[in-house]
Amino acid sequence: MRFFTLLILLFSISVLAQKTNKYDTFFEKGNGNQTPSYTETISYYTLLSNDFPSIKMQKMGLTDSGEPLHIVIYNPEKQFDFEKINKNKAVILLNNGIHGGEPDGIDASMQLFRDLALGKIKAPKNTVIVCIPVYNIGGALNRNSTTRTNQEGPEIYGFRGNARNYDLNRDFIKSDTRNTKSFVEIFHKINPDVFIDNHVSNGADYQYKLTYIMTQHNKLGNVLGDFLNSEMMPALVTDLQKKGIETTPYVNAFSDTPDKGFAQFFESPRYATGYTSLFNTIGFVVETHMLKKYADRVKVTYEYMRSAIDFTDNNYTKIKQMRLKNEEQYKPEKSYTIKWEIDTTKVIPFSFLGYEGSHKKSEVTSGNRLFYDRTKPYKKEVPFSKEYKSAKEIIIPTSYVIPKGFWDIIDLLKGNGIAMQELKKDTVIEVESYRIADFKTTNSAYEGHYLHRNTTTTSQIKKMAFAKGDYLITTSQKGIKYLLETLEPEAIDSFFNWNFFDTILQQKEGYSDYVFEDTAAKILKENPKLKDELQQKMQSDTNFSKNPEAQLDWIYKHSIYYEAAHLQYPVYRILK
Repeated sequence: MRFFTLLILLFSISVLAQKTNKYDTFFEKGNGNQTPSYTETISYYTLLSNDFPSIKMQKMGLTDSGEPLHIVIYNPEKQFDFEKINKNKAVILLNNGIHGGEPDGIDASMQLFRDLALGKIKAPKNTVIVCIPVYNIGGALNRNSTTRTNQEGPEIYGFRGNARNYDLNRDFIKSDTRNTKSFVEIFHKINPDVFIDNHVSNGADYQYKLTYIMTQHNKLGNVLGDFLNSEMMPALVTDLQKKGIETTPYVNAFSDTPDKGFAQFFESPRYATGYTSLFNTIGFVVETHMLKKYADRVKVTYEYMRSAIDFTDNNYTKIKQMRLKNEEQYKPEKSYTIKWEIDTTKVIPFSFLGYEGSHKKSEVTSGNRLFYDRTKPYKKEVPFSKEYKSAKEIIIPTSYVIPKGFWDIIDLLKGNGIAMQELKKDTVIEVESYRIADFKTTNSAYEGHYLHRNTTTTSQIKKMAFAKGDYLITTSQKGIKYLLETLEPEAIDSFFNWNFFDTILQQKEGYSDYVFEDTAAKILKENPKLKDELQQKMQSDTNFSKNPEAQLDWIYKHSIYYEAAHLQYPVYRILK
């Protein structure tokens, strides 16, 4: 009898172990330094989705790899309609593997969804969690063991570039890739209140396993930004400390070592959290430290997400209210900052856990090399620049007008949920018109572009004829910040600076000097005032006075023959 009792007990234990092991992740089954392939990741979520009614996986749009993005949704109430969800619950969106060699979030999220489904951790009552299992699928499929030269594990991982070699964390505003277009569709479908993008850092060495970037609070907006800065972020840091995890803002050091101080990273709209902030979503980038063990990095990523979920769940009503109040700050005829700079008058001390850094003779080159001595850890106050201030403001127009010929811009705006209407007939409208006065262009390619910077414009008010089918876009809508950041040419990540309007920088018509000489002489004879201006410029500008070609070109550009489209920015502002 005892034998059969023991046999039944052993069988029961065996069945229980098999049931538990069934949901062990690839990472958990390994040696703590291994991460699953893309196929293994999707297979695991398929298992969870099939076995637990609280989890649902959906295919979304395509990526450059040809494979679709997936989203995995956790809702203990088994409700997956986001129109209904957003009415009474908060939504958190987790993004993983945007850089294929940084898979910490991939493994941490698999454990998180499994633990929620099994009841190993407390299920949120007021929050639905959505995960993109692997965002950079092309990078994840390009597995290797060598491209993350400075990183401590895992053994095999993906590549930073996607299937077309784009860095996807520079693509959010310009949307050159299918990945980004699909992300935009997901983002607007679920309308997340909080967004977390999981990464691994590079740069300096220090004691922390976990660093973070929070959406820069000044540019997020006073209402939501102050809440994030003074309530949410301190609460997350405190909660992590209770778990024995010390953390620091991302170390964007002023010099080669952090002890000289660092500044809060400013994520413009090309970056994930810079983009999501345009729609009043609180954003975080988790940056585990590259030189810490992979298992430790996965653990702290897991705990950061749990802390963020707990805080959101306890404060979901306030967060949703704050998002709505934040929208109210951005209205037509109010000012809006399109350029920011560090406020050097507001530096605060930060208690930093680092390692002593010094330089010593290189064994490889003829110079000296930086060296961090891990036998000399320190805790010291270093200057931290957290605040940014406005460097350039514009007045928000009531509307923009875009000619229908710029269909690529129209498509991007529509994809981002921007409402617009077509003019029903040819119409004359009084608008503010920009001309590009100056800009600089990078000498090397950057993410498929030669970026413009330091752009300046001139403007004038005039009446212009627009055609039936041109688009009128009011700024009184949720996407107002997206409109301002893309359509104001002086904004750092404007469509102009990303080369979408480069056709206006090239003259399409010109002249032959020997023919235009006679025309120019006639122009000056008939316009004494213009002739006087030419003489004054020659007297004040020595180089100009010695350059006959420049003088003739000056006359041409001050004549009726000069084409109006050259340097004319083709997006127009209606002020009232």
